[in-house]
Amino acid sequence: MSNQLLKGKRGIIFGALDENSIAWKVAEKAYEHGAHLVLTNAPIALRKGDIFRLGEKIKAEVISADITQVDEIENLFQESMSILGGKIDFVLHSVGMSPNVRKGLHYTDLDYNYMNKTLDVSAISFHKVLQVAYKMDAMNDWGSVLALSYIAAQRTYSSYGDMAQAKAMLESIARSFGYHYGLKRKVRVNTISQSPTVTTAGTGVSGFKSFYAYANCMSPLGNASSDDCANYCIVMFSDLTRKVTMQNLFNDGGYSTMGISDTLISSCFTCQGECFDDPGEKEFILGKKEK
Repeated sequence: MSNQLLKGKRGIIFGALDENSIAWKVAEKAYEHGAHLVLTNAPIALRKGDIFRLGEKIKAEVISADITQVDEIENLFQESMSILGGKIDFVLHSVGMSPNVRKGLHYTDLDYNYMNKTLDVSAISFHKVLQVAYKMDAMNDWGSVLALSYIAAQRTYSSYGDMAQAKAMLESIARSFGYHYGLKRKVRVNTISQSPTVTTAGTGVSGFKSFYAYANCMSPLGNASSDDCANYCIVMFSDLTRKVTMQNLFNDGGYSTMGISDTLISSCFTCQGECFDDPGEKEFILGKKEK
């Protein structure tokens, strides 16, 4: 590719499970833009095997690391700097998991041991990655660290469960650590709040098809794809965004600032009055009599 925004830069990508993963797309794009990469995921995820195909394609080493274990993150950074020949320029945290969601437990009946696991894997792990890199002085000046979030951090999505708390914590960590890392090494720390995206993790959430369709109808530009997200990540990893830090950046086609859209009004919903308790109001809304 002619515009190699990441030429010569070194990066670590967490979470490339398969071809549907956003992290997979980011790794491909980063390679196209001239970056040298290390790919990593948990041992159980590596058993699937797909990540090794990606590694061969983009000439990247694959290192096993449990993102919840500090010693394994330390080893990952040490090995990555050895393999890549220097400090790291960018990191992508694309990891999220909720046992409560996977087991279909209602938000009002969460298992708290599961919730602790959700927060550790999906949010606290981001702090662990940042803290390890900070203490090891593993990032180059003006480096960039990104984590993938979702608008459920700010709004209620009834079936998103305790992942909403995880995403809220993730964004808070980016703000808090971004301050300290900015002072130390001018390292930028941001989150990208992505549209509902067809990934293995995303489609595991109850009601995902409704999430996806609703957001697409609401967004003037439509849902952002995994390729769109990858392109955004490349820009955020590049030197073009050196003064962008501690932000939650929406990549959602405009969904996050919409109230209602013409498409939603005209095409998506046919009101039958199920939500109205007042019979008179129901009849008025359905056009059966004047109020």
